[in-house]
Amino acid sequence: MNPQAKLIFTISLLMGTTITISSNHWAMAWAGLEINTLAILPLISKSHHPRAIEAATKYFLTQATASALILFSSMTNAWHTGQWDITQLTHPTSCLILTSALAMKLGLAPFHFWFPEVLQGAPLTIGLLLSTMMKLPPISLLFMTSQSLNPTLLTSMAILSTALGGWMGLNQTQIRKIMAFSSIAHLGWMAVALSYNPKLTLLNFYLYTLMTTAVFLTMNTMKVSKLSTLMTAWTKTPALNAMLLLTMLSLAGLPPLTGFIPKWLIIQELTKQDMIPMATMISLLSLLGLFFYLRLAYCATITLPPHTTNHTKLWHTNKPTSPLIAILITTSTTLLPVSPLIATTI
Repeated sequence: MNPQAKLIFTISLLMGTTITISSNHWAMAWAGLEINTLAILPLISKSHHPRAIEAATKYFLTQATASALILFSSMTNAWHTGQWDITQLTHPTSCLILTSALAMKLGLAPFHFWFPEVLQGAPLTIGLLLSTMMKLPPISLLFMTSQSLNPTLLTSMAILSTALGGWMGLNQTQIRKIMAFSSIAHLGWMAVALSYNPKLTLLNFYLYTLMTTAVFLTMNTMKVSKLSTLMTAWTKTPALNAMLLLTMLSLAGLPPLTGFIPKWLIIQELTKQDMIPMATMISLLSLLGLFFYLRLAYCATITLPPHTTNHTKLWHTNKPTSPLIAILITTSTTLLPVSPLIATTI
């Protein structure tokens, strides 16, 4: 792709995200979402591979439908209340339509069908954008309208997302699809806390973005896309592979790593809200996701699994690793001691 075109698309992505998260009017928020969608499509399909074209088409159709629903819900609310302000969404039908539209934008179950296929067809760097930056505008809209949304619908979608994200990731061998189902499961944790403590949802999103960025950049450095190549990646970059193990366990939410902070605080918040059955259910469902995280971590260790066939091992290379990856991995695994400070800020 032409560097100038790539620069224009990247600036458009930043501009669309900024417009959406800083707007008070529904029309401006919708315009920012559309700019984001149109800017990411050429980046998804830049390889001209049939899978990439298919992923871009699926992404466009899903996002266009969700954007139309957002515009429809805001117009319905404006028709009944005369308000175009994002924080003044009060009409019940508009709230339900908006919740469904933003769930489709994010990939929350049962609107998750597009996300694994799109992530599988996109390159690793674009998959990182789809998993992190492209979710920021819908998350910010959910944050701004959190007082108006239906808690029952959000909780139902959260439980379904955690269950499906863990269950459907069990039999995957493609790492991008595993990360897609991981994202769906994490979105369930974000959605369950949205009605009770929206700041906690944002904290969960920031920490998830931190850990996912570390994983995707590490995979991109090691040129790994499936489990069979991950098994022999230790011959290429042993130290980075060992750190990937810790980052995966942090993404799974195991103490004493960083990923334990959001799960701990969300369970604590649900307990405060007398939702102990819900906290128990979502904690048990997260064990499904823990299984495939452990499988990834096991494949990333310095030993080959005993039941595999012979794989061609890669030559060890002395290619320098980006300092950004080192910083991300360090923060993805060692932030638990500052959790009391984080808890006081939210």
